[in-house]
Amino acid sequence: MPNLNTVWVYLAGSPLLWLTATLLAYRIANLVYEKTGRSALANPVAISVALLVVVLYVSNTPYKTYFDGAQFVHFLLGPVTVALAIPLYLQIEKLKRNWFALLAGALIGGAAAITCAMSLAWALGASRLTILSMAPKSVTIPIAMGITEKIGGLPTLTAVMVMLTGIFGAGISHYIFKLMKISDDTTCGFALGATAHGVGTARAFQVSEEAGAFSGLAMGLSGILTALLLPFVLKLLGVF
Repeated sequence: MPNLNTVWVYLAGSPLLWLTATLLAYRIANLVYEKTGRSALANPVAISVALLVVVLYVSNTPYKTYFDGAQFVHFLLGPVTVALAIPLYLQIEKLKRNWFALLAGALIGGAAAITCAMSLAWALGASRLTILSMAPKSVTIPIAMGITEKIGGLPTLTAVMVMLTGIFGAGISHYIFKLMKISDDTTCGFALGATAHGVGTARAFQVSEEAGAFSGLAMGLSGILTALLLPFVLKLLGVF
């Protein structure tokens, strides 16, 4: 047993272990997704996150130790985000025709998400700090945490809420679109990106390349508009 503990301590400190664990967790999650007939509820991101949380909890591994190994995957987020411009470029004609509607949709959608989140938190008796932290929950994590820090909220709480919003939004989106009889890939993709950011965009690409392209556009527009306008509006209203 002491020898086993020594081996585990050595492996736990190795970046390769946590990189492998991350890729393996996603592979398992993707198999579950395929086995369930690509059900929106079996979101690979949600399942892989749950698997990794269990592994870290059972092994009593600090998040920093895990991140030191998984940072290689994290590094790829930058190039992948930039690469979203490629499928969007293929939709350039549709983008030219609908640029005003898309911009208005991102602005209205972002405003609705912020208003609903802050109003619900206030109605449930949340503290001022929590209400401010809820404001950018529909924006991708790096931007959302920066916004929260700017307006005086808790970036860590925002990160959790952003992730939960993305997972929940990607999970129920299919059923909402079906209920509302919306089948257009552009509309569905844009709605996913505007409300469920990166996780929603991943889900949109599982639907079609067109949906993924407009979801990436919505994610970017929502992030930019929220970062520029939210602090200004809250300051104008005297909130911070």
